[in-house]
Amino acid sequence: MGNEEEKLFSEFPQVTTTQWEEVINKDLKGADYNKKLKWKTDENFVVNPYYRVEDISDLEYLTEAVVGKYPFVRGDKTIDNDWNIVQNITEKNPPKANKIAIDSLNKGANAIAFDVSEISDRESLSLLLKDIDLSKVSVRFYHAVSYISLAKLFVSFIHTTSFDKQNIRGSFSFDPVSYLLLHNKFWKTQKEDFEEIIQLQKIIGDVCPHFQYITVNGWLLHNCGATIRQELSYSLATANEYLSFATDNGIAIDEFLSKINFELSISSNYFMEIAKLRAARLLWSTIANQYNPHDKNKVKMNISSKSSLWNKTIYDPYVNMLRITTEGMSAAIGGANEIDLEAFDTAYKEADEFSRRIARNTQVLLKEEAYFGKIIDPAAGSYYVENLTNSIAEQAWTLFVEVEKQGGMIHAALNGKIKEAIAASCQKRDLDIATRKTVFVGANQYPNITEMMLEKVNIDLEKKEYAGISPYRGAMPFEQLRLNTEKWAKANGGRPKVFLLKTGNVAMRQARAGFITNFFGCAGYEIMDGQPFASEQEGIVAAVSAKADIVAICSSDEEYATIAPVIAKGLKQQSKNILCIVAGNPVEIIDTLKQAGVDDFIHVKLNLLETLKRYNVLLGITPK
Repeated sequence: MGNEEEKLFSEFPQVTTTQWEEVINKDLKGADYNKKLKWKTDENFVVNPYYRVEDISDLEYLTEAVVGKYPFVRGDKTIDNDWNIVQNITEKNPPKANKIAIDSLNKGANAIAFDVSEISDRESLSLLLKDIDLSKVSVRFYHAVSYISLAKLFVSFIHTTSFDKQNIRGSFSFDPVSYLLLHNKFWKTQKEDFEEIIQLQKIIGDVCPHFQYITVNGWLLHNCGATIRQELSYSLATANEYLSFATDNGIAIDEFLSKINFELSISSNYFMEIAKLRAARLLWSTIANQYNPHDKNKVKMNISSKSSLWNKTIYDPYVNMLRITTEGMSAAIGGANEIDLEAFDTAYKEADEFSRRIARNTQVLLKEEAYFGKIIDPAAGSYYVENLTNSIAEQAWTLFVEVEKQGGMIHAALNGKIKEAIAASCQKRDLDIATRKTVFVGANQYPNITEMMLEKVNIDLEKKEYAGISPYRGAMPFEQLRLNTEKWAKANGGRPKVFLLKTGNVAMRQARAGFITNFFGCAGYEIMDGQPFASEQEGIVAAVSAKADIVAICSSDEEYATIAPVIAKGLKQQSKNILCIVAGNPVEIIDTLKQAGVDDFIHVKLNLLETLKRYNVLLGITPK
């Protein structure tokens, strides 16, 4: 072949961006380009419908974007894209947790996350870690009553083993700022909580040089409703507080940087989450480099990705398997060092052997059969992902600077600024879910109308309110509606009945019947569907015979003017308690139909959640 690069498809002429735009505008036929094809993210930047090579020509970070090199936007892996498969074990009893851990390690996991809230002495820790090779298995400890005590127990335990301490890896979930964000106060005092950093460095820092005793719990921010921008900015600002304190108190920056673990969430926004991890490494290397480490390799960011709890649902829970799969894919492509995928049923019960296996095997399949562990930074060079990376980095950096100008993360948290900002994000997120701009399959769209979950729920589903920010799941309000319906049905011998009275235009009646099924199915009502009716009277008789609570007239707007008044009057003559609704929003005849007895109009522009709450009150499912 010669020295010149071979150009594929050279016989085809170059197509300029201007030419692309001309064709697109022609296809739009006068529609607004910006409204139709561009969208603004919650992170405050606009995403274009397509990107070309010129869109990455001005991205400054790309000039230094080399695998394994500063600023590590492309990751710190140089041989392959391998990561640790984390099995999260919520069992608190040491022997039982150990048994689950050993089984998980034998079936594909190579990292274990333990709840150590009941570890109080060396014996219990020994039982927990029995037969686990700490030179090969990464261990993470969370919910410790005292991380100082745990560190002492852990070091004492290590001294009784023959493991090479250079090979021991893992982390503590010690994070005083996260506690502050939740409770609006420190565990003890700011001074005492932060001085534990110095103590942990003395206890474990030199003994296990690769063990990370501080974790920045960014996933908690996400589960409390933070946007990607907020999670990233506040996590970096939190880490900056720890860097500042440690270096001010004599801990060498090169020593301390390797002691910080970032546990960031991974949600279902596939490409955005890939870009988030890349942007996180870029920004962290920039911040850490300001402390002048002697070795730039020390600014590598260790990322433990944790699947979102915020987007998981109780109803149609197997959809959660799909969610954790895409989350695992995003985390792997984004270059996470460890990936923790929650069990698909964790929203309503304790994980069991089956759900733990699914969470673990999802990663095994990604790594061993889909070869996600082979290619380093496969998203590199993608015009779209590179622009997302840059946009997220810019927006997160702007917010990080704002927080620093306010006096830093701790000052902003104590002043309520962080809580206020996340509350605003929650409000928008919740409205998007209520209006189905954000879709949760099985909860606010496409419900399984025959599914019953009341008897399967064995954990408290009430949102726990903290003095600061509070974790929750986005689908909770819809789930509570439906669980209330199930409780009412259990007490009253059946669910409320929605009768679909289909007549007239074939296409419209079928489409609107489907819409009503989805709409009221989200509240768990029984949907009575059948053949269309040849006459209004036939439909009235069938609806009354079925003892329907709600009769939904499903037809076209043009036909409602004549058929809806007849049906509404006929139903009201039979029973004043029957609610007669029209599927659609025929604005020109609404007043006329109301006078005829139509009670309501159900259409796509309604706030689904508020409407279903109102119907639960009307039907006596929930009190006024």
